[in-house]
Amino acid sequence: MAAALWHIAVMPKIAADTVPELTEAMLRRLDRPGPRYTSYPTADRFVEAFGPAEYAQALAQRASGAVVGGKTALSLYVHIPFCESVCYYCACNKVITKHHDKAAEYLDVLTQEVALNTAVLGRGQAVSQLHLGGGTPTFLSDDELSRLMSMLRGAFKLAPGAEISIEVDPRTATPRRLQHLATLGFNRLSFGVQDFDADVQKAVHRVQPFESVRDLMAAAREIGFESINADLIYGLPKQTPESFARTVAQVAELRPDRIALYAYAHLPQRFKPQRRIIVEQLPPPDHRVAMLGGALAGFIAQGYTYIGMDHFALPGDSLAAAKRQGRLHRNFQGYSTQPDCDLIALGVSAIGRMGATYSQNAKTIDEYYDAVRQGQFPIVRGLALTRDDLVRRAVVMALMCQGRLEFESIELAHLIKVREYFKTELEDLRELQELGLCELLPDGVQVTATGWYFVRAVAMVFDRHLRADQVRERFSRII
Repeated sequence: MAAALWHIAVMPKIAADTVPELTEAMLRRLDRPGPRYTSYPTADRFVEAFGPAEYAQALAQRASGAVVGGKTALSLYVHIPFCESVCYYCACNKVITKHHDKAAEYLDVLTQEVALNTAVLGRGQAVSQLHLGGGTPTFLSDDELSRLMSMLRGAFKLAPGAEISIEVDPRTATPRRLQHLATLGFNRLSFGVQDFDADVQKAVHRVQPFESVRDLMAAAREIGFESINADLIYGLPKQTPESFARTVAQVAELRPDRIALYAYAHLPQRFKPQRRIIVEQLPPPDHRVAMLGGALAGFIAQGYTYIGMDHFALPGDSLAAAKRQGRLHRNFQGYSTQPDCDLIALGVSAIGRMGATYSQNAKTIDEYYDAVRQGQFPIVRGLALTRDDLVRRAVVMALMCQGRLEFESIELAHLIKVREYFKTELEDLRELQELGLCELLPDGVQVTATGWYFVRAVAMVFDRHLRADQVRERFSRII
Protein backbone atom coordinates (compact mmCIF):
# COMPACT_ATOMS: atom_id res chain seq x y z
CA MET A 1 0.00 0.00 0.00
CA ALA A 2 1.20 3.49 -0.78
CA ALA A 3 3.14 5.20 1.95
CA ALA A 4 2.63 8.62 0.42
CA LEU A 5 -0.79 10.23 0.62
CA TRP A 6 -2.41 11.87 -2.36
CA HIS A 7 -4.96 14.63 -2.65
CA ILE A 8 -8.09 14.87 -4.75
CA ALA A 9 -10.22 17.80 -5.82
CA VAL A 10 -13.49 18.52 -4.14
CA MET A 11 -17.16 18.19 -5.04
CA PRO A 12 -19.25 21.20 -5.94
CA LYS A 13 -20.45 23.24 -2.93
CA ILE A 14 -17.26 22.37 -1.00
CA ALA A 15 -14.89 25.23 -0.30
CA ALA A 16 -12.04 25.41 -2.78
CA ASP A 17 -9.42 25.23 -0.01
CA THR A 18 -10.98 22.07 1.49
CA VAL A 19 -8.82 19.32 0.05
CA PRO A 20 -9.81 15.83 1.22
CA GLU A 21 -6.89 13.62 2.11
CA LEU A 22 -6.84 9.85 1.82
CA THR A 23 -5.12 8.14 4.71
CA GLU A 24 -3.30 4.83 4.50
CA ALA A 25 -5.99 3.25 6.70
CA MET A 26 -8.64 4.42 4.24
CA LEU A 27 -6.74 3.01 1.27
CA ARG A 28 -6.41 -0.37 2.98
CA ARG A 29 -10.13 -0.37 3.72
CA LEU A 30 -11.04 0.50 0.14
CA ASP A 31 -8.60 -1.81 -1.66
CA ARG A 32 -11.13 -4.55 -2.38
CA PRO A 33 -13.49 -5.62 -5.15
CA GLY A 34 -16.98 -4.20 -5.47
CA PRO A 35 -19.81 -3.77 -8.00
CA ARG A 36 -20.04 -0.73 -10.26
CA TYR A 37 -23.82 -0.69 -9.73
CA THR A 38 -24.97 -0.16 -13.28
CA SER A 39 -27.94 -2.06 -11.85
CA TYR A 40 -29.16 -3.33 -8.52
CA PRO A 41 -29.21 -6.24 -7.99
CA THR A 42 -26.11 -6.75 -10.11
CA ALA A 43 -26.07 -9.06 -13.14
CA ASP A 44 -24.23 -11.84 -11.30
CA ARG A 45 -27.46 -12.35 -9.32
CA PHE A 46 -29.53 -13.24 -12.38
CA VAL A 47 -31.09 -16.72 -12.35
CA GLU A 48 -31.99 -19.20 -15.09
CA ALA A 49 -35.50 -19.50 -13.68
CA PHE A 50 -36.19 -16.18 -15.42
CA GLY A 51 -36.51 -16.99 -19.12
CA PRO A 52 -38.40 -16.15 -22.33
CA ALA A 53 -41.87 -16.51 -20.78
CA GLU A 54 -41.08 -14.15 -17.92
CA TYR A 55 -39.59 -11.60 -20.31
CA ALA A 56 -42.64 -11.81 -22.59
CA GLN A 57 -44.86 -11.18 -19.58
CA ALA A 58 -42.86 -8.08 -18.63
CA LEU A 59 -43.16 -6.80 -22.20
CA ALA A 60 -46.90 -7.46 -22.19
CA GLN A 61 -47.31 -5.56 -18.94
CA ARG A 62 -45.60 -2.56 -20.51
CA ALA A 63 -47.73 -2.84 -23.64
CA SER A 64 -50.94 -2.95 -21.59
CA GLY A 65 -49.86 -0.10 -19.35
CA ALA A 66 -50.02 -2.37 -16.28
CA VAL A 67 -46.81 -0.96 -14.84
CA VAL A 68 -46.40 0.21 -11.26
CA GLY A 69 -45.67 3.94 -11.29
CA GLY A 70 -46.65 4.39 -14.93
CA LYS A 71 -44.89 3.69 -18.20
CA THR A 72 -41.27 4.86 -18.34
CA ALA A 73 -39.33 6.00 -21.38
CA LEU A 74 -37.84 3.36 -23.67
CA SER A 75 -34.22 2.91 -24.71
CA LEU A 76 -32.46 0.40 -26.97
CA TYR A 77 -29.11 -1.32 -26.69
CA VAL A 78 -27.72 -3.31 -29.61
CA HIS A 79 -24.72 -5.57 -29.06
CA ILE A 80 -22.45 -6.10 -32.07
CA PRO A 81 -19.99 -8.79 -30.92
CA PHE A 82 -17.47 -8.88 -33.76
CA CYS A 83 -13.85 -7.72 -33.49
CA GLU A 84 -11.03 -8.19 -35.97
CA SER A 85 -8.46 -8.79 -33.22
CA VAL A 86 -8.51 -9.52 -29.50
CA CYS A 87 -7.54 -7.02 -26.80
CA TYR A 88 -6.08 -9.01 -23.95
CA TYR A 89 -7.77 -6.99 -21.19
CA CYS A 90 -11.24 -7.34 -22.68
CA ALA A 91 -14.10 -8.78 -20.61
CA CYS A 92 -16.80 -8.09 -23.21
CA ASN A 93 -18.73 -10.75 -25.07
CA LYS A 94 -17.10 -10.87 -28.50
CA VAL A 95 -16.37 -12.93 -31.58
CA ILE A 96 -12.89 -12.52 -33.05
CA THR A 97 -13.00 -12.80 -36.84
CA LYS A 98 -11.76 -11.14 -40.00
CA HIS A 99 -14.66 -12.62 -41.97
CA HIS A 100 -16.97 -9.65 -42.38
CA ASP A 101 -19.57 -11.78 -44.15
CA LYS A 102 -20.64 -13.02 -40.70
CA ALA A 103 -22.24 -9.65 -40.04
CA ALA A 104 -25.01 -10.15 -42.61
CA GLU A 105 -26.27 -13.30 -40.89
CA TYR A 106 -26.14 -11.54 -37.53
CA LEU A 107 -28.25 -8.66 -38.86
CA ASP A 108 -30.78 -11.15 -40.18
CA VAL A 109 -31.24 -12.60 -36.70
CA LEU A 110 -31.28 -9.16 -35.05
CA THR A 111 -34.15 -8.26 -37.37
CA GLN A 112 -36.03 -11.33 -36.22
CA GLU A 113 -35.38 -10.50 -32.56
CA VAL A 114 -36.71 -6.97 -33.05
CA ALA A 115 -39.84 -8.47 -34.65
CA LEU A 116 -40.37 -10.68 -31.59
CA ASN A 117 -40.32 -7.58 -29.37
CA THR A 118 -42.56 -5.43 -31.53
CA ALA A 119 -45.06 -8.29 -31.88
CA VAL A 120 -45.75 -7.79 -28.16
CA LEU A 121 -45.11 -4.06 -27.75
CA GLY A 122 -46.39 -2.88 -31.10
CA ARG A 123 -44.38 -1.00 -33.71
CA GLY A 124 -43.55 2.67 -33.45
CA GLN A 125 -42.73 2.81 -29.73
CA ALA A 126 -40.93 6.07 -28.93
CA VAL A 127 -37.25 5.61 -28.07
CA SER A 128 -35.26 8.32 -26.27
CA GLN A 129 -31.87 6.59 -26.26
CA LEU A 130 -30.09 4.15 -28.59
CA HIS A 131 -26.62 2.76 -28.02
CA LEU A 132 -24.54 0.41 -30.19
CA GLY A 133 -21.90 -1.44 -28.20
CA GLY A 134 -19.72 -4.49 -28.53
CA GLY A 135 -17.39 -5.93 -29.55
CA THR A 136 -16.80 -3.40 -32.26
CA PRO A 137 -19.97 -1.88 -33.78
CA THR A 138 -17.85 -0.26 -36.49
CA PHE A 139 -16.96 -3.79 -37.63
CA LEU A 140 -20.14 -3.39 -39.70
CA SER A 141 -19.73 -1.84 -43.14
CA ASP A 142 -21.42 1.43 -44.09
CA ASP A 143 -24.15 -0.50 -45.90
CA GLU A 144 -24.67 -2.82 -42.93
CA LEU A 145 -24.90 0.10 -40.51
CA SER A 146 -27.42 1.71 -42.85
CA ARG A 147 -29.42 -1.50 -42.93
CA LEU A 148 -29.38 -1.79 -39.14
CA MET A 149 -30.50 1.79 -38.56
CA SER A 150 -33.21 1.54 -41.22
CA MET A 151 -34.54 -1.60 -39.55
CA LEU A 152 -34.55 0.00 -36.11
CA ARG A 153 -36.23 3.17 -37.37
CA GLY A 154 -38.86 1.05 -39.07
CA ALA A 155 -39.63 -0.81 -35.86
CA PHE A 156 -39.33 2.06 -33.36
CA LYS A 157 -39.76 5.82 -33.42
CA LEU A 158 -36.57 7.65 -32.45
CA ALA A 159 -37.82 10.67 -30.51
CA PRO A 160 -36.66 14.19 -31.40
CA GLY A 161 -33.47 14.89 -29.46
CA ALA A 162 -32.83 11.21 -28.77
CA GLU A 163 -29.29 10.27 -27.75
CA ILE A 164 -27.95 8.00 -30.49
CA SER A 165 -24.48 6.75 -29.65
CA ILE A 166 -21.97 4.22 -30.90
CA GLU A 167 -18.63 2.82 -29.72
CA VAL A 168 -15.82 3.41 -32.22
CA ASP A 169 -12.51 1.57 -32.61
CA PRO A 170 -9.99 4.24 -33.66
CA ARG A 171 -7.86 1.57 -35.35
CA THR A 172 -10.48 0.83 -37.99
CA ALA A 173 -12.54 4.02 -38.25
CA THR A 174 -11.91 6.82 -40.75
CA PRO A 175 -13.26 10.38 -41.11
CA ARG A 176 -15.39 9.09 -43.98
CA ARG A 177 -16.87 6.45 -41.68
CA LEU A 178 -17.62 9.09 -39.03
CA GLN A 179 -19.41 11.20 -41.64
CA HIS A 180 -21.57 8.20 -42.52
CA LEU A 181 -22.43 7.69 -38.87
CA ALA A 182 -23.58 11.31 -38.66
CA THR A 183 -25.70 10.83 -41.77
CA LEU A 184 -27.39 7.86 -40.07
CA GLY A 185 -28.32 10.05 -37.10
CA PHE A 186 -25.62 9.17 -34.59
CA ASN A 187 -24.90 12.22 -32.45
CA ARG A 188 -22.54 10.76 -29.84
CA LEU A 189 -19.30 8.80 -30.21
CA SER A 190 -17.21 6.84 -27.73
CA PHE A 191 -13.58 6.14 -28.63
CA GLY A 192 -11.78 3.23 -27.00
CA VAL A 193 -8.41 4.73 -26.01
CA GLN A 194 -7.41 2.78 -22.85
CA ASP A 195 -3.77 4.02 -22.88
CA PHE A 196 -1.45 5.88 -25.26
CA ASP A 197 1.82 4.34 -24.05
CA ALA A 198 3.36 2.17 -26.79
CA ASP A 199 4.64 -0.50 -24.39
CA VAL A 200 1.27 -0.80 -22.69
CA GLN A 201 -0.50 -1.02 -26.04
CA LYS A 202 1.76 -3.87 -27.12
CA ALA A 203 1.25 -5.66 -23.81
CA VAL A 204 -2.54 -5.65 -24.28
CA HIS A 205 -2.47 -6.18 -28.08
CA ARG A 206 -4.12 -2.87 -28.97
CA VAL A 207 -1.77 -0.56 -30.87
CA GLN A 208 -3.24 2.83 -31.85
CA PRO A 209 -0.97 5.88 -32.04
CA PHE A 210 -2.01 9.11 -30.36
CA GLU A 211 -1.94 10.90 -33.71
CA SER A 212 -4.61 8.64 -35.24
CA VAL A 213 -7.00 9.22 -32.34
CA ARG A 214 -6.26 12.95 -32.41
CA ASP A 215 -7.10 13.18 -36.11
CA LEU A 216 -10.33 11.19 -35.71
CA MET A 217 -11.51 13.38 -32.85
CA ALA A 218 -10.75 16.48 -34.90
CA ALA A 219 -12.79 15.05 -37.76
CA ALA A 220 -15.66 14.21 -35.41
CA ARG A 221 -15.74 17.79 -34.16
CA GLU A 222 -15.71 19.18 -37.66
CA ILE A 223 -18.63 16.91 -38.56
CA GLY A 224 -20.54 18.20 -35.55
CA PHE A 225 -21.15 15.34 -33.13
CA GLU A 226 -22.80 16.58 -29.94
CA SER A 227 -20.57 14.65 -27.57
CA ILE A 228 -17.34 12.66 -27.80
CA ASN A 229 -16.26 10.24 -25.07
CA ALA A 230 -12.88 8.61 -24.48
CA ASP A 231 -12.52 5.38 -22.49
CA LEU A 232 -9.40 4.83 -20.38
CA ILE A 233 -8.27 1.92 -18.21
CA TYR A 234 -5.76 2.02 -15.37
CA GLY A 235 -4.12 -1.07 -13.88
CA LEU A 236 -3.03 -2.53 -17.24
CA PRO A 237 0.29 -4.38 -17.67
CA LYS A 238 3.40 -2.19 -17.93
CA GLN A 239 1.53 0.90 -16.78
CA THR A 240 3.30 3.12 -14.28
CA PRO A 241 2.09 6.27 -12.54
CA GLU A 242 4.46 8.26 -14.79
CA SER A 243 3.36 6.62 -18.05
CA PHE A 244 -0.33 6.94 -17.18
CA ALA A 245 0.16 10.60 -16.26
CA ARG A 246 1.39 11.13 -19.82
CA THR A 247 -1.75 9.44 -21.18
CA VAL A 248 -3.93 11.61 -18.94
CA ALA A 249 -2.19 14.73 -20.27
CA GLN A 250 -2.60 13.58 -23.87
CA VAL A 251 -6.30 12.83 -23.41
CA ALA A 252 -6.82 16.21 -21.73
CA GLU A 253 -5.11 17.78 -24.73
CA LEU A 254 -7.70 16.14 -27.02
CA ARG A 255 -10.53 17.65 -24.91
CA PRO A 256 -13.19 14.94 -25.31
CA ASP A 257 -16.50 16.08 -23.87
CA ARG A 258 -16.58 13.06 -21.58
CA ILE A 259 -14.03 10.66 -20.15
CA ALA A 260 -14.69 7.24 -18.66
CA LEU A 261 -11.90 5.97 -16.41
CA TYR A 262 -12.14 2.29 -15.49
CA ALA A 263 -10.09 0.10 -13.18
CA TYR A 264 -8.82 -3.05 -14.88
CA ALA A 265 -10.20 -6.22 -13.28
CA HIS A 266 -7.85 -9.16 -13.86
CA LEU A 267 -10.13 -12.20 -13.88
CA PRO A 268 -8.41 -14.72 -16.20
CA GLN A 269 -10.48 -17.59 -14.82
CA ARG A 270 -13.59 -15.90 -16.28
CA PHE A 271 -12.21 -14.12 -19.36
CA LYS A 272 -9.96 -16.21 -21.56
CA PRO A 273 -8.16 -13.33 -23.38
CA GLN A 274 -6.80 -12.11 -20.03
CA ARG A 275 -4.77 -15.31 -19.72
CA ARG A 276 -2.38 -13.80 -22.26
CA ILE A 277 -1.54 -11.00 -19.86
CA ILE A 278 1.70 -11.51 -17.94
CA VAL A 279 0.70 -11.18 -14.29
CA GLU A 280 4.15 -9.95 -13.28
CA GLN A 281 3.68 -6.95 -15.56
CA LEU A 282 0.54 -5.74 -13.74
CA PRO A 283 1.14 -2.64 -11.59
CA PRO A 284 1.16 -3.16 -7.80
CA PRO A 285 -1.62 -1.71 -5.62
CA ASP A 286 0.31 1.42 -4.67
CA HIS A 287 0.89 2.22 -8.35
CA ARG A 288 -2.84 1.73 -9.08
CA VAL A 289 -3.66 4.16 -6.28
CA ALA A 290 -1.17 6.69 -7.66
CA MET A 291 -2.59 6.32 -11.18
CA LEU A 292 -6.14 6.91 -9.98
CA GLY A 293 -5.12 9.87 -7.85
CA GLY A 294 -3.05 11.37 -10.65
CA ALA A 295 -5.89 10.98 -13.15
CA LEU A 296 -8.44 12.57 -10.81
CA ALA A 297 -6.16 15.51 -10.09
CA GLY A 298 -5.02 15.79 -13.71
CA PHE A 299 -8.46 15.89 -15.33
CA ILE A 300 -9.93 18.24 -12.74
CA ALA A 301 -6.94 20.57 -13.13
CA GLN A 302 -7.73 20.64 -16.85
CA GLY A 303 -11.27 21.86 -16.18
CA TYR A 304 -13.21 18.60 -16.15
CA THR A 305 -16.07 18.03 -13.73
CA TYR A 306 -15.87 14.80 -11.78
CA ILE A 307 -19.29 13.23 -12.36
CA GLY A 308 -18.90 10.21 -10.13
CA MET A 309 -16.98 6.97 -9.80
CA ASP A 310 -15.60 6.62 -13.32
CA HIS A 311 -16.95 9.57 -15.33
CA PHE A 312 -15.67 13.07 -16.09
CA ALA A 313 -17.22 15.73 -18.32
CA LEU A 314 -16.47 19.25 -19.47
CA PRO A 315 -18.64 21.83 -17.65
CA GLY A 316 -20.70 22.52 -20.77
CA ASP A 317 -21.60 18.88 -21.37
CA SER A 318 -25.12 17.73 -20.52
CA LEU A 319 -23.74 15.17 -18.06
CA ALA A 320 -22.01 17.91 -16.06
CA ALA A 321 -25.23 19.95 -16.12
CA ALA A 322 -27.16 16.94 -14.83
CA LYS A 323 -24.63 16.56 -12.02
CA ARG A 324 -25.01 20.22 -11.01
CA GLN A 325 -28.81 20.01 -11.11
CA GLY A 326 -29.13 16.69 -9.28
CA ARG A 327 -30.52 14.90 -12.37
CA LEU A 328 -27.96 12.13 -12.72
CA HIS A 329 -29.17 8.63 -13.46
CA ARG A 330 -27.34 5.35 -13.85
CA ASN A 331 -27.90 2.49 -16.29
CA PHE A 332 -25.96 -0.38 -17.86
CA GLN A 333 -23.77 2.12 -19.76
CA GLY A 334 -22.88 4.09 -16.61
CA TYR A 335 -23.96 7.62 -15.64
CA SER A 336 -26.62 9.13 -17.86
CA THR A 337 -28.79 12.22 -18.23
CA GLN A 338 -31.73 10.01 -19.22
CA PRO A 339 -34.40 9.26 -16.60
CA ASP A 340 -34.95 5.64 -15.62
CA CYS A 341 -35.80 3.81 -18.83
CA ASP A 342 -37.10 0.45 -19.80
CA LEU A 343 -34.30 -0.99 -21.91
CA ILE A 344 -34.76 -3.44 -24.77
CA ALA A 345 -31.46 -5.25 -25.21
CA LEU A 346 -30.82 -6.77 -28.61
CA GLY A 347 -28.08 -9.17 -29.71
CA VAL A 348 -25.97 -11.86 -28.13
CA SER A 349 -25.37 -11.48 -24.34
CA ALA A 350 -27.21 -8.12 -24.20
CA ILE A 351 -28.72 -7.15 -20.82
CA GLY A 352 -32.01 -5.30 -20.60
CA ARG A 353 -34.51 -3.96 -18.10
CA MET A 354 -38.27 -4.10 -18.39
CA GLY A 355 -40.39 -2.85 -15.52
CA ALA A 356 -39.20 -4.51 -12.31
CA THR A 357 -37.22 -7.17 -14.19
CA TYR A 358 -33.77 -7.63 -15.70
CA SER A 359 -32.93 -10.09 -18.45
CA GLN A 360 -29.93 -11.30 -20.43
CA ASN A 361 -29.71 -12.88 -23.86
CA ALA A 362 -27.80 -16.05 -24.68
CA LYS A 363 -24.04 -15.59 -24.43
CA THR A 364 -23.01 -17.64 -27.47
CA ILE A 365 -23.83 -16.89 -31.09
CA ASP A 366 -25.13 -20.40 -31.78
CA GLU A 367 -27.47 -20.42 -28.79
CA TYR A 368 -28.69 -16.92 -29.64
CA TYR A 369 -29.32 -17.84 -33.28
CA ASP A 370 -31.13 -21.07 -32.37
CA ALA A 371 -33.56 -19.39 -29.99
CA VAL A 372 -34.49 -16.50 -32.27
CA ARG A 373 -34.87 -18.72 -35.34
CA GLN A 374 -37.30 -20.86 -33.37
CA GLY A 375 -39.37 -17.77 -32.69
CA GLN A 376 -38.35 -17.50 -29.04
CA PHE A 377 -36.87 -14.65 -27.08
CA PRO A 378 -33.20 -15.57 -26.55
CA ILE A 379 -33.38 -14.88 -22.80
CA VAL A 380 -31.32 -17.36 -20.78
CA ARG A 381 -31.41 -15.71 -17.35
CA GLY A 382 -32.76 -12.69 -15.53
CA LEU A 383 -34.42 -11.51 -12.37
CA ALA A 384 -37.83 -10.37 -11.17
CA LEU A 385 -37.08 -7.83 -8.46
CA THR A 386 -38.57 -8.36 -5.02
CA ARG A 387 -39.95 -5.57 -2.87
CA ASP A 388 -36.68 -5.59 -0.94
CA ASP A 389 -34.70 -5.33 -4.20
CA LEU A 390 -36.74 -2.29 -5.23
CA VAL A 391 -36.19 -0.55 -1.90
CA ARG A 392 -32.45 -1.22 -1.98
CA ARG A 393 -32.20 -0.22 -5.65
CA ALA A 394 -33.68 3.16 -4.77
CA VAL A 395 -31.17 3.56 -1.93
CA VAL A 396 -28.16 2.46 -3.99
CA MET A 397 -29.06 4.70 -6.91
CA ALA A 398 -29.71 7.70 -4.65
CA LEU A 399 -26.22 7.32 -3.22
CA MET A 400 -24.57 6.62 -6.58
CA CYS A 401 -26.32 9.45 -8.43
CA GLN A 402 -27.06 12.19 -5.89
CA GLY A 403 -24.56 11.34 -3.17
CA ARG A 404 -27.32 11.58 -0.60
CA LEU A 405 -29.96 9.29 0.85
CA GLU A 406 -33.08 11.11 2.02
CA PHE A 407 -34.92 8.94 4.56
CA GLU A 408 -38.27 10.64 4.02
CA SER A 409 -38.35 10.10 0.25
CA ILE A 410 -37.58 6.38 0.65
CA GLU A 411 -40.16 6.02 3.42
CA LEU A 412 -42.90 7.71 1.38
CA ALA A 413 -42.13 5.77 -1.80
CA HIS A 414 -41.75 2.34 -0.21
CA LEU A 415 -43.79 2.58 3.02
CA ILE A 416 -40.96 1.56 5.34
CA LYS A 417 -39.18 3.08 8.32
CA VAL A 418 -35.61 3.48 7.14
CA ARG A 419 -33.99 3.46 10.58
CA GLU A 420 -35.66 0.13 11.37
CA TYR A 421 -35.38 -1.45 7.93
CA PHE A 422 -31.69 -0.61 7.59
CA LYS A 423 -30.70 -0.68 11.26
CA THR A 424 -27.71 -2.97 10.66
CA GLU A 425 -26.58 -1.12 7.54
CA LEU A 426 -26.70 2.27 9.25
CA GLU A 427 -24.59 0.88 12.10
CA ASP A 428 -22.07 -0.44 9.57
CA LEU A 429 -21.86 2.99 7.95
CA ARG A 430 -20.26 4.34 11.12
CA GLU A 431 -16.94 2.80 10.06
CA LEU A 432 -17.11 4.67 6.74
CA GLN A 433 -18.11 7.80 8.61
CA GLU A 434 -14.97 7.48 10.73
CA LEU A 435 -12.95 7.18 7.51
CA GLY A 436 -14.53 10.41 6.27
CA LEU A 437 -16.56 8.89 3.42
CA CYS A 438 -20.05 9.76 4.64
CA GLU A 439 -22.03 11.56 7.34
CA LEU A 440 -24.92 9.99 9.23
CA LEU A 441 -27.50 12.76 9.65
CA PRO A 442 -30.87 12.77 11.44
CA ASP A 443 -32.71 12.83 8.11
CA GLY A 444 -30.38 10.84 5.86
CA VAL A 445 -26.92 9.86 4.74
CA GLN A 446 -24.63 12.37 3.02
CA VAL A 447 -21.64 11.22 0.98
CA THR A 448 -18.69 13.52 1.69
CA ALA A 449 -16.39 15.19 -0.81
CA THR A 450 -13.86 12.40 -0.26
CA GLY A 451 -16.51 9.69 -0.26
CA TRP A 452 -17.90 10.80 -3.62
CA TYR A 453 -14.75 9.47 -5.27
CA PHE A 454 -15.40 6.04 -3.74
CA VAL A 455 -19.17 6.16 -3.59
CA ARG A 456 -19.67 2.50 -4.40
CA ALA A 457 -18.01 1.62 -1.07
CA VAL A 458 -20.91 3.45 0.62
CA ALA A 459 -23.52 1.86 -1.66
CA MET A 460 -22.12 -1.62 -1.01
CA VAL A 461 -23.24 -1.42 2.61
CA PHE A 462 -26.88 -1.59 1.43
CA ASP A 463 -26.33 -4.52 -0.97
CA ARG A 464 -28.14 -7.43 0.65
CA HIS A 465 -26.76 -9.94 -1.83
CA LEU A 466 -23.20 -8.79 -1.28
CA ARG A 467 -23.60 -8.88 2.48
CA ALA A 468 -24.71 -12.51 2.26
CA ASP A 469 -21.95 -13.50 -0.17
CA GLN A 470 -18.44 -12.36 0.64
CA VAL A 471 -16.98 -13.84 -2.58
CA ARG A 472 -16.30 -10.61 -4.50
CA GLU A 473 -13.55 -11.60 -6.91
CA ARG A 474 -16.04 -11.29 -9.78
CA PHE A 475 -15.85 -7.49 -9.49
CA SER A 476 -13.22 -4.87 -10.27
CA ARG A 477 -11.41 -3.28 -7.31
CA ILE A 478 -12.69 -0.02 -5.88
CA ILE A 479 -9.28 1.60 -6.40
